[in-house]
Amino acid sequence: MSVLGIEDLRVSYATRTGRREVVHGVGFEVGEGEVVALVGESGSGKSTTAHALLGLLPEGGRVDGGAVTLGGVDISGWSSKRLQSVRGVQVGLIPQDPAASLDPVRPIGVQVGEILRLHRRSAGGERDRAAVRARVLELLERVGLDDPALRARQYPHELSGGMRQRVLIAIAIALRPRLIIADEPTSALDATVQRRILDLIDDLRREEGTSVLLVTHDLGVAADRAQRIVVLKDGEIVEQGPSDSILSAPSDAYTRQLLADAPALAAEGFRRPAPPLFLRDAAAAAGENPYAILADGLVKEFAVRGAEPFRAVDDVSFQVRRGTTHALVGESGSGKTTTARLVTRFLQPDRGRIELDGSDVAGVRGPALRDLRRRIQLVYQNPFSSLDPRQSVGRIVAEPLHNFREGTRASRRERAAALLDRVALPADVFERSPRELSGGQRQRVAIARALAIDPDVVVLDEAVSALDVTVQARILELLESLQQELGLTYLFISHDLAVVRRLSHTVSVLRRGRVVEAGTTEDIFTSPAHDYTRELLAAVPGRSEVAA
Repeated sequence: MSVLGIEDLRVSYATRTGRREVVHGVGFEVGEGEVVALVGESGSGKSTTAHALLGLLPEGGRVDGGAVTLGGVDISGWSSKRLQSVRGVQVGLIPQDPAASLDPVRPIGVQVGEILRLHRRSAGGERDRAAVRARVLELLERVGLDDPALRARQYPHELSGGMRQRVLIAIAIALRPRLIIADEPTSALDATVQRRILDLIDDLRREEGTSVLLVTHDLGVAADRAQRIVVLKDGEIVEQGPSDSILSAPSDAYTRQLLADAPALAAEGFRRPAPPLFLRDAAAAAGENPYAILADGLVKEFAVRGAEPFRAVDDVSFQVRRGTTHALVGESGSGKTTTARLVTRFLQPDRGRIELDGSDVAGVRGPALRDLRRRIQLVYQNPFSSLDPRQSVGRIVAEPLHNFREGTRASRRERAAALLDRVALPADVFERSPRELSGGQRQRVAIARALAIDPDVVVLDEAVSALDVTVQARILELLESLQQELGLTYLFISHDLAVVRRLSHTVSVLRRGRVVEAGTTEDIFTSPAHDYTRELLAAVPGRSEVAA
């Protein structure tokens, strides 16, 4: 018997000119104890479909047709108030962003206990309050949080991203629902944390017999965790079936493209970048391609009130040859981004040496620091927050030229237009604002801006981690072509080892502020020497067997 059944579901949103249908006749089932993955890129309708099931569409959203059955009961005509009796009790929801889903001003224990109180599992007496507290601690322990009593008293900002996601899982399973809808539950997490969260959901499924609807853009995650896959594109199902069949013999061109774009699932396996000529001849390397970046013994500490200083970067050293890509990899808190900010001199190192093309830049200030800004540019993780929403795309790209007083207004506009063309954006985006562009288009704008003043080095700080695999693949192709044509040097910051193997030539693996392993990408991936590196590699989605 199916726990969830959907037939001919249609959903629309209000627009200025009327209504626009975004989900077109979607239908599938989720069986007892089964994991079904709803897969597709942003805009495919997967999250809209999942939210429509529970009456959680945003303002302007409306279910226009179709049937939704839960345990054989048709709930498609139910009011939002009546659906409240289903949410949490029969269906638990794990949202994507724990930072946005948890109340920042209330302790974790209060938020977990709220669902118990809302559904009147307890009724107001001292004994009932004690029962709620006991159940809250039990749930926090169940989802793998250490010292539940302490965690219950803490606020969301005091927990890591993985810990906050575990809190959301505790809320979702509090009333032992028959179905969990997990909406991109790990997309914002490092690979190792992602694996632990997905393992936890799997354990709960096996022990409780819970069914799972897993909403994801990552076919690697679907390959690891789902028995069946439903592929959506533009609000329609293009194919669905057992995971083995979808992954081994996809019938639709869109599914084949998703598979080709997923770094860990590509038919040719991990794709390696072609090494520049100098890397093929070690003897000639030093003479022909000196180091673009040399970091030696970098140390950075941050003050902690009432405690010893926190050492975020601890004796980090690495070298990047001109025209190559060096990756800094590791989990959140490993020191990757702090190291990048030291190299770009947005932070001052406490100790250590930084050379850019042989010049020591660790202590430069004033005009010398300003000159450094010309030679090294940053592309950030979130292309929306890093672009000024009040400016047009053309002005954003031309801004570095204006800041460095290069050229005339006309020449700056011409240069910006040429850069937008270089990153494969249509000419009409020049006058548009960032909010009118997709995530991938915004990231192309950020890359164009970084190239405006012809830097020698580009630092890419998780520059593709917020993108769908198809968009990510196009951005990686762009970065590869720009490097080959312009001779750029990249310092690539990432927690995604599948992407790192595709783009980088050399790698440093960081853990707790220290380099635990470094070498060529091929050596690191084929013969990792450190247990931590092996753990990171094992966590790459799409490399394990589909869950039973």
